[in-house]
Amino acid sequence: MERHYLSMGWRDALFAHWPVDAAVVDDRLPPGLTARTHDGSAWLGVIAFVMEEIRPRGVPAPLGLTFGEANLRTYVAGPDGGEGIYFFNLDAADRLSVGIARQFYQLPYYTAHMEIDRRGDVPGETGPHERTVDLSSHRAHAGVPDAYLDATYGPEGDRFRPEDGTLEQFLVENYRFYLAEGDVGERGDGGDLFYGDVAHPPWDLYEADLDLRSTNFFEANGFERPDTEPLAHYSPGVPVRADRIRRVD
Repeated sequence: MERHYLSMGWRDALFAHWPVDAAVVDDRLPPGLTARTHDGSAWLGVIAFVMEEIRPRGVPAPLGLTFGEANLRTYVAGPDGGEGIYFFNLDAADRLSVGIARQFYQLPYYTAHMEIDRRGDVPGETGPHERTVDLSSHRAHAGVPDAYLDATYGPEGDRFRPEDGTLEQFLVENYRFYLAEGDVGERGDGGDLFYGDVAHPPWDLYEADLDLRSTNFFEANGFERPDTEPLAHYSPGVPVRADRIRRVD
Protein backbone atom coordinates (compact mmCIF):
# COMPACT_ATOMS: atom_id res chain seq x y z
CA MET A 1 0.00 0.00 0.00
CA GLU A 2 1.85 3.08 -1.26
CA ARG A 3 -0.47 5.59 0.36
CA HIS A 4 -2.18 5.23 3.71
CA TYR A 5 -4.16 7.41 6.08
CA LEU A 6 -3.77 5.65 9.43
CA SER A 7 -1.05 3.64 11.16
CA MET A 8 -1.52 1.47 14.25
CA GLY A 9 -0.68 -1.84 15.89
CA TRP A 10 -3.11 -4.69 16.58
CA ARG A 11 -1.75 -6.47 19.66
CA ASP A 12 -2.60 -9.51 21.79
CA ALA A 13 -5.29 -10.67 19.40
CA LEU A 14 -7.89 -13.35 20.06
CA PHE A 15 -9.54 -15.11 17.12
CA ALA A 16 -12.49 -17.30 18.14
CA HIS A 17 -14.43 -18.80 15.22
CA TRP A 18 -17.55 -20.90 14.76
CA PRO A 19 -18.80 -22.63 11.56
CA VAL A 20 -22.34 -21.67 10.57
CA ASP A 21 -24.65 -22.28 7.63
CA ALA A 22 -23.91 -19.84 4.82
CA ALA A 23 -27.61 -19.09 4.33
CA VAL A 24 -27.85 -17.86 7.92
CA VAL A 25 -25.03 -15.37 7.30
CA ASP A 26 -26.36 -14.30 3.90
CA ASP A 27 -29.65 -13.31 5.55
CA ARG A 28 -27.77 -10.75 7.66
CA LEU A 29 -25.61 -9.26 4.89
CA PRO A 30 -26.41 -6.12 2.90
CA PRO A 31 -27.31 -6.51 -0.79
CA GLY A 32 -24.28 -7.19 -2.96
CA LEU A 33 -22.30 -9.21 -0.41
CA THR A 34 -22.33 -13.00 -0.09
CA ALA A 35 -20.83 -15.25 2.56
CA ARG A 36 -17.56 -16.96 1.70
CA THR A 37 -17.17 -20.55 2.87
CA HIS A 38 -14.38 -22.89 3.85
CA ASP A 39 -14.87 -26.58 4.59
CA GLY A 40 -18.49 -26.13 3.45
CA SER A 41 -19.34 -23.53 6.11
CA ALA A 42 -19.46 -19.82 6.57
CA TRP A 43 -17.67 -18.62 9.70
CA LEU A 44 -18.52 -16.12 12.43
CA GLY A 45 -15.63 -14.77 14.46
CA VAL A 46 -15.42 -13.02 17.81
CA ILE A 47 -12.19 -11.04 17.61
CA ALA A 48 -10.61 -9.03 20.42
CA PHE A 49 -7.35 -7.11 20.63
CA VAL A 50 -5.65 -3.91 21.74
CA MET A 51 -5.32 -1.16 19.14
CA GLU A 52 -2.07 0.65 19.88
CA GLU A 53 -0.77 4.05 18.78
CA ILE A 54 -3.51 4.80 16.23
CA ARG A 55 -2.56 7.99 14.42
CA PRO A 56 -2.91 9.74 11.05
CA ARG A 57 -0.03 9.61 8.61
CA GLY A 58 2.82 11.82 9.74
CA VAL A 59 1.90 11.85 13.44
CA PRO A 60 4.54 10.28 15.75
CA ALA A 61 3.56 6.95 17.31
CA PRO A 62 3.76 8.18 20.93
CA LEU A 63 0.97 10.65 20.15
CA GLY A 64 -1.41 7.94 18.94
CA LEU A 65 -4.39 6.53 20.80
CA THR A 66 -4.46 3.09 22.44
CA PHE A 67 -7.62 1.21 23.44
CA GLY A 68 -9.33 -2.17 23.29
CA GLU A 69 -11.67 -3.43 20.56
CA ALA A 70 -13.93 -6.46 20.23
CA ASN A 71 -16.03 -7.35 17.21
CA LEU A 72 -18.20 -9.96 15.53
CA ARG A 73 -17.33 -10.51 11.88
CA THR A 74 -17.71 -12.83 8.92
CA TYR A 75 -16.01 -13.35 5.56
CA VAL A 76 -17.58 -12.17 2.33
CA ALA A 77 -17.25 -11.80 -1.41
CA GLY A 78 -18.08 -8.43 -2.94
CA PRO A 79 -19.68 -7.57 -6.29
CA ASP A 80 -16.33 -6.12 -7.38
CA GLY A 81 -14.74 -9.58 -7.24
CA GLY A 82 -12.93 -8.76 -4.00
CA GLU A 83 -12.89 -10.81 -0.82
CA GLY A 84 -12.77 -9.56 2.73
CA ILE A 85 -14.45 -9.03 6.08
CA TYR A 86 -17.87 -7.77 7.02
CA PHE A 87 -18.32 -6.44 10.57
CA PHE A 88 -21.60 -6.81 12.41
CA ASN A 89 -20.30 -4.76 15.34
CA LEU A 90 -17.09 -3.15 16.52
CA ASP A 91 -17.12 -2.25 20.22
CA ALA A 92 -14.27 0.01 21.31
CA ALA A 93 -13.18 1.72 24.50
CA ASP A 94 -12.63 5.21 23.10
CA ARG A 95 -15.60 7.51 22.62
CA LEU A 96 -13.78 9.96 20.31
CA SER A 97 -12.56 7.24 17.95
CA VAL A 98 -16.00 5.62 17.89
CA GLY A 99 -17.59 8.92 16.90
CA ILE A 100 -15.09 9.51 14.10
CA ALA A 101 -15.47 5.96 12.76
CA ARG A 102 -19.26 6.19 12.75
CA GLN A 103 -19.43 9.65 11.18
CA PHE A 104 -16.71 9.48 8.54
CA TYR A 105 -16.47 5.73 7.83
CA GLN A 106 -20.04 4.60 8.59
CA LEU A 107 -18.63 1.59 10.42
CA PRO A 108 -20.84 0.00 13.12
CA TYR A 109 -18.66 1.10 16.03
CA TYR A 110 -20.11 1.33 19.54
CA THR A 111 -18.66 2.79 22.70
CA ALA A 112 -17.87 0.21 25.38
CA HIS A 113 -16.37 0.10 28.84
CA MET A 114 -13.40 -2.27 28.71
CA GLU A 115 -11.00 -3.65 31.26
CA ILE A 116 -7.89 -5.31 29.83
CA ASP A 117 -5.13 -6.84 31.92
CA ARG A 118 -2.11 -8.20 30.05
CA ARG A 119 0.36 -10.27 32.06
CA GLY A 120 3.60 -12.03 31.21
CA ASP A 121 5.98 -11.63 28.30
CA VAL A 122 4.91 -11.64 24.66
CA PRO A 123 5.68 -15.21 23.52
CA GLY A 124 8.61 -16.28 21.40
CA GLU A 125 8.61 -19.05 18.83
CA THR A 126 8.29 -21.90 21.32
CA GLY A 127 6.80 -22.41 24.81
CA PRO A 128 6.39 -22.30 27.67
CA HIS A 129 4.15 -19.24 27.43
CA GLU A 130 3.34 -16.89 30.27
CA ARG A 131 1.23 -14.37 28.33
CA THR A 132 -2.32 -14.04 29.65
CA VAL A 133 -4.96 -11.49 28.63
CA ASP A 134 -8.07 -10.80 30.71
CA LEU A 135 -10.60 -8.81 28.68
CA SER A 136 -14.01 -7.62 29.79
CA SER A 137 -16.17 -5.43 27.54
CA HIS A 138 -19.63 -4.02 28.16
CA ARG A 139 -21.31 -1.73 25.66
CA ALA A 140 -22.13 1.77 26.90
CA HIS A 141 -23.60 3.17 23.68
CA ALA A 142 -27.03 4.75 24.02
CA GLY A 143 -29.95 3.56 21.93
CA VAL A 144 -28.54 0.23 20.73
CA PRO A 145 -28.80 -3.35 22.04
CA ASP A 146 -26.63 -4.33 24.99
CA ALA A 147 -23.51 -6.34 24.16
CA TYR A 148 -20.80 -7.87 26.30
CA LEU A 149 -17.73 -10.10 26.19
CA ASP A 150 -15.80 -11.59 29.09
CA ALA A 151 -12.80 -13.83 28.36
CA THR A 152 -9.30 -14.85 29.36
CA TYR A 153 -6.93 -16.06 26.68
CA GLY A 154 -3.31 -16.66 25.82
CA PRO A 155 -1.02 -18.71 23.59
CA GLU A 156 -0.19 -22.39 23.85
CA GLY A 157 1.97 -24.67 21.73
CA ASP A 158 4.38 -23.41 19.08
CA ARG A 159 4.09 -20.41 16.85
CA PHE A 160 3.09 -21.02 13.24
CA ARG A 161 2.21 -19.07 10.13
CA PRO A 162 -0.87 -20.34 8.26
CA GLU A 163 -0.14 -22.07 4.98
CA ASP A 164 -1.89 -21.26 1.72
CA GLY A 165 -5.33 -22.81 1.43
CA THR A 166 -5.72 -23.69 5.10
CA LEU A 167 -8.70 -22.75 7.24
CA GLU A 168 -6.44 -20.65 9.47
CA GLN A 169 -5.31 -18.58 6.50
CA PHE A 170 -8.92 -18.12 5.39
CA LEU A 171 -9.86 -16.82 8.83
CA VAL A 172 -7.02 -14.40 9.52
CA GLU A 173 -5.42 -13.28 6.25
CA ASN A 174 -7.98 -10.73 5.08
CA TYR A 175 -6.92 -7.31 3.84
CA ARG A 176 -10.19 -5.69 2.84
CA PHE A 177 -13.39 -4.91 4.70
CA TYR A 178 -16.78 -4.01 3.29
CA LEU A 179 -19.50 -1.79 4.66
CA ALA A 180 -22.86 -0.61 3.40
CA GLU A 181 -24.46 2.80 3.49
CA GLY A 182 -26.83 2.27 6.37
CA ASP A 183 -24.62 0.00 8.48
CA VAL A 184 -24.82 2.73 11.10
CA GLY A 185 -28.59 2.72 11.54
CA GLU A 186 -30.85 0.36 9.63
CA ARG A 187 -28.87 -2.51 8.13
CA GLY A 188 -29.43 -3.79 4.63
CA ASP A 189 -31.34 -0.76 3.32
CA GLY A 190 -30.08 -1.15 -0.24
CA GLY A 191 -27.51 1.65 0.09
CA ASP A 192 -24.20 1.78 -1.72
CA LEU A 193 -21.35 -0.54 -0.79
CA PHE A 194 -17.93 0.71 0.26
CA TYR A 195 -14.61 -0.95 1.05
CA GLY A 196 -11.40 -0.18 2.85
CA ASP A 197 -8.00 -1.84 2.49
CA VAL A 198 -5.38 -2.51 5.13
CA ALA A 199 -1.78 -3.67 4.86
CA HIS A 200 0.19 -5.67 7.41
CA PRO A 201 2.61 -8.61 7.62
CA PRO A 202 1.13 -12.12 7.76
CA TRP A 203 -0.20 -13.13 11.16
CA ASP A 204 1.90 -15.40 13.36
CA LEU A 205 -0.49 -17.60 15.33
CA TYR A 206 -0.65 -19.93 18.30
CA GLU A 207 -3.47 -22.15 19.37
CA ALA A 208 -5.27 -20.26 22.13
CA ASP A 209 -5.99 -21.32 25.66
CA LEU A 210 -9.42 -19.65 25.87
CA ASP A 211 -11.86 -19.28 28.74
CA LEU A 212 -14.86 -17.60 27.14
CA ARG A 213 -16.98 -16.92 30.20
CA SER A 214 -19.76 -15.00 28.49
CA THR A 215 -20.72 -13.08 25.37
CA ASN A 216 -23.94 -12.11 23.62
CA PHE A 217 -22.36 -10.75 20.44
CA PHE A 218 -24.33 -13.30 18.42
CA GLU A 219 -27.72 -12.48 19.89
CA ALA A 220 -27.04 -8.73 19.71
CA ASN A 221 -26.60 -9.10 15.96
CA GLY A 222 -29.59 -11.34 15.26
CA PHE A 223 -27.84 -14.74 15.34
CA GLU A 224 -28.33 -17.77 17.52
CA ARG A 225 -25.16 -18.55 19.41
CA PRO A 226 -23.51 -21.71 18.04
CA ASP A 227 -23.56 -24.62 20.47
CA THR A 228 -20.07 -25.86 19.51
CA GLU A 229 -16.71 -24.92 20.98
CA PRO A 230 -14.85 -22.28 18.97
CA LEU A 231 -11.68 -22.73 16.99
CA ALA A 232 -9.43 -20.36 18.95
CA HIS A 233 -6.11 -18.71 18.10
CA TYR A 234 -3.87 -16.09 19.66
CA SER A 235 -1.43 -13.72 17.97
CA PRO A 236 1.06 -11.26 19.48
CA GLY A 237 -0.07 -8.89 16.75
CA VAL A 238 0.96 -6.97 13.64
CA PRO A 239 1.69 -3.38 12.60
CA VAL A 240 -1.07 -2.07 10.35
CA ARG A 241 -1.62 0.68 7.80
CA ALA A 242 -5.14 1.56 6.67
CA ASP A 243 -6.30 3.36 3.53
CA ARG A 244 -9.38 5.55 3.11
CA ILE A 245 -12.85 4.21 2.35
CA ARG A 246 -13.82 3.88 -1.32
CA ARG A 247 -17.12 3.19 -3.08
CA VAL A 248 -17.53 -0.20 -4.74
CA ASP A 249 -17.97 0.42 -8.46
